[in-house]
Amino acid sequence: MKKEGMTYARAGVDIGKKSKAIESLVDQLRYRRDGRFRMLDIKGQFTGLVDFGEFALTLCTDGVGTKLLIAEATGRWDTVGIDCIAMNVNDTICVGAEPVAFVDYIAIDRPDNKIAEQIGMGLEKGAEMANVDIVGGEVAVLPEIVKGVDLSGSCLGVVRKEDIVDGSGIGIGDAIIGLPSSGVHSNGLTLARKILERNEISYGEIPQKLGKSVGEELLTPTKIYVREVLRVLREQKATGMVNMTGGGLRNFIRLKKGVFFEISEPLPPQPIFEMLADLGDVDPKEMYQTFNMGMGFAIVCREAAAEDVVRILGGGARIVGSVVEGDGAGSKRIGVRYDSY
Repeated sequence: MKKEGMTYARAGVDIGKKSKAIESLVDQLRYRRDGRFRMLDIKGQFTGLVDFGEFALTLCTDGVGTKLLIAEATGRWDTVGIDCIAMNVNDTICVGAEPVAFVDYIAIDRPDNKIAEQIGMGLEKGAEMANVDIVGGEVAVLPEIVKGVDLSGSCLGVVRKEDIVDGSGIGIGDAIIGLPSSGVHSNGLTLARKILERNEISYGEIPQKLGKSVGEELLTPTKIYVREVLRVLREQKATGMVNMTGGGLRNFIRLKKGVFFEISEPLPPQPIFEMLADLGDVDPKEMYQTFNMGMGFAIVCREAAAEDVVRILGGGARIVGSVVEGDGAGSKRIGVRYDSY
């Protein structure tokens, strides 16, 4: 009998239920501070913004997620700090802000010098790659709450208010430029892990199509896009930017309603995605809303500027689609469409 196709929900992460839980929480957050330095009410962004005169400060938070279970299983912790930085700074740059400072939060069931040292190595490397100062952090020993290690952080960024990229300027005919991912990054690992478990594949196994161990592939750090994106913004204008985190192609819908983001020439997914899809019998729509599928970040800009933006980015970036009439996001080429985030 054929095994039932796997989904993120069957693996334990129901995106729909998560969205409803977030709505329930956010519905209670109505207070707005009196006086100066109030939040800017810009909807759908990957980071919050605070009015600071001619500037806006940005603030966001994120964690590494169940990638930490792979680090634990393999005994390798030196890359997850890069992921922690990346998940935050890649959100920060989506509004055109430059990341400047970072704080980390580590929750553990027991102190472990070796694990702490390796996490610190990754945080240091990630900070260098993103050009941010790690200005503080917290290590909490919580044996009654945490089993193992949890790692998260928060990033402070800054942008001139006149340079905020909020998606409002996106228009029909704008080009979509995709930047390659380094692999799975730090999203969808619950589904990836469950697929491997169901097929009894260990992290030490070296599939021919990967050329490296499964654990090494999955622990490849999330790519940090800060330097190249800021370089683009110094020379060209972007109308919108997307960090292809949890939600995959659906993230485009956050930018602007009333237009359709058509991905006509998707970037090629790395072999790990094909492997997971085959082993888990996961359909394309599920894959493209769970994983980045080879595109880790995207920039939307005027068609006339697209070739120059691609030139500035280098590194495999290319035009992958355009903004067309309609509403939502998807790709006729791969047969997927998403109407809501």
